[in-house]
Amino acid sequence: MFRAAAIVFALWSGAAMAETGPAEAAQAAVQRIESAALMLDDASSADDRVAALTETVRAYEEGLISLREGLRRASIRQTTLEQRLEAKSDEIANLLGVLQSMSRSPAPVLLLHPAGALGTARSGMIVADVTPALQDQANELKAELEEVATLRDLQANAAEMLSEGLDGAQAARTALSEAVSKREDLPQRFVEDQVQMALLIASVETLDALASGLDDTINGDVTGVAPDALALRGEIPLPVQGRILRGFNEEDLAGIVRPGTLIATQPRTMVVTPVAATLRFRGQLLDYGNVVVTEPAAGILFIYAGLADVFGEVGDVLPTGTPVGLMGGDAPLVDEILTDLDAGAGARATESLYLEVREGQTPVDPATWFAIE
Repeated sequence: MFRAAAIVFALWSGAAMAETGPAEAAQAAVQRIESAALMLDDASSADDRVAALTETVRAYEEGLISLREGLRRASIRQTTLEQRLEAKSDEIANLLGVLQSMSRSPAPVLLLHPAGALGTARSGMIVADVTPALQDQANELKAELEEVATLRDLQANAAEMLSEGLDGAQAARTALSEAVSKREDLPQRFVEDQVQMALLIASVETLDALASGLDDTINGDVTGVAPDALALRGEIPLPVQGRILRGFNEEDLAGIVRPGTLIATQPRTMVVTPVAATLRFRGQLLDYGNVVVTEPAAGILFIYAGLADVFGEVGDVLPTGTPVGLMGGDAPLVDEILTDLDAGAGARATESLYLEVREGQTPVDPATWFAIE
């Protein structure tokens, strides 16, 4: 699997590419995706298939992000080198002419001077000084030409690398969704009262109302038994691969202010619980799309809104890193990615996850809990 990995490795391992950032980044990404492909093959026999597939999906996501960045940087580097070589075309032609002339002339002729022995000695000293400089220029030109050739080969194989990575990621996500739906090994803190939950969903008009009514939808007591995340406060990783689009209480383009953080993500990105938590709610809610509410510590709620698919059963105790859903949208086509690379753009973050944190019934800045720069 992933035949392009061997191609890129052969390119990257050459001496001319030993210190080339873009090729090195692309190679690391290919190895990450190749590793993910092997993990996907092994996941069916894993004792904890969900955990294995979760790591597989994460590996594909990280590998594809790195591969896109490596290819983008390679494209920029290739353009820069080609422009520089074009600008130096006259200088390069002169250099090649001198080197060619020197290669055809025997050494004694090169050192012969019409002024006699003294002139010949001085000529020899000058050639001795000039020749290393010419050699340095020749070596620099050779390295740049080899780098351009390697970067062109890298770009030529980009479609195959991206296609195999995207196909593998989709297969891993499908397998993960199936494995989660069949999971029965998670402990439960409580049993959901489905009638009360249905009444709550039918009556709420805000996340405030949902959060305040959750305690009425359970049969049992969860106080004091939820996993404790207080020790990680301020250092909890984000639940999804992405970038911050809007911060706590920042106004959006429509003038709406929400007490949470909006994270831009790529289509079909996996969302996980970044710390152990109890699943308190999952389902459709108003215009938020699919919503997942977890309780990582007594009285603390993490709310994730905007997912396309949601996993788990209310009452489940979720270990750290457990997938709780997938973002929506369609995975980009290879041609779209390559077009973005040609335009110098990064991966399209067309989806957004809304993250809200509540202490008691009060929304607080997620940056007080999550590692948000």
